[in-house]
Amino acid sequence: MNTRYEADVVAWAQEQAALLRAGRFSEIDIANIAEEIEDVGKSEKRELASRMAVLLAHLLKWKFQPGRRGSSWQRTIKEQRKALALHIKGTPSLKTALTDSDWIAAVWADAVSSAAQETQLDVFPEDCIWEMGQILSQEYYPN
Repeated sequence: MNTRYEADVVAWAQEQAALLRAGRFSEIDIANIAEEIEDVGKSEKRELASRMAVLLAHLLKWKFQPGRRGSSWQRTIKEQRKALALHIKGTPSLKTALTDSDWIAAVWADAVSSAAQETQLDVFPEDCIWEMGQILSQEYYPN
């Protein structure tokens, strides 16, 4: 054993897990393990942001292109809402992001960019126009 983190992260991770299980704590790469643990949290937050941006983009298209509404958009909205609910249920600490104005602004900007690119429209509001309860509600579809 003794794979360097930079050389092969998968082999390194397996070695670190084996060292932990064997109780060989003095041999553990603490700095890189801490970095990897932080990255897990960042990854979970990125997934939440990605799903929320997809949902918001579809809600924007639904609102601003009523003539193009269809089962595909509705299915995507339902699927993203369900996936978000499950993700938050599985990682409850992510709920704090849903009330973080900076996080919401960043996700909204991604959603607007995506919706504008897909629709070729330049009519979307600069700031989020819905409450989080509306966004996540399976019943809510904007008019």
